[in-house]
Amino acid sequence: MPQEFYDITITKNDGTTFPLEQLHNKVVLIVNVASNCGYTPQYKELEFLYQKYKDQGLMILGFPCNQFGHQEPGSNEEITLYCKRNYGVSFPVFPKIYVNGYKQHPIYEFLQSQLTDDLDFKAVRWNFEKFLVGGNGKVLKRFNALTKPMQIEPDIIKALADTVKQV
Repeated sequence: MPQEFYDITITKNDGTTFPLEQLHNKVVLIVNVASNCGYTPQYKELEFLYQKYKDQGLMILGFPCNQFGHQEPGSNEEITLYCKRNYGVSFPVFPKIYVNGYKQHPIYEFLQSQLTDDLDFKAVRWNFEKFLVGGNGKVLKRFNALTKPMQIEPDIIKALADTVKQV
């Protein structure tokens, strides 16, 4: 398991790598996404927040996952096209991963290990759960699928302000 957020490298759809070390001093919202879920319209608010705050240091990372109700059955290319066509998504959406279980992606292994005070909430429970990571690479907060992205905006603003103070 990665010890630090910035130790993780993610493979992009084109096979190139995306080292998280390039996100030092950025606030990162990580979301496990699905195209056929009742929460899929959250893409619209995620994109709105990304456009509003990306120049201030916000990065949103989408991780498609088919573990919950098989609600992300498409190929990586189909998922990317769907996100762009239907929601204008411009933030990175990576290849499908596992967020739980023995095939769990290292990023989710790290994220889940950071919130040890709530043991009942260890595993991801559904699509569109969100993790907010501060500019120092520490997990600040976790939000369940019911939490709409716009409800997270105050936490994003605070994290961005705290990151500016740290730099």
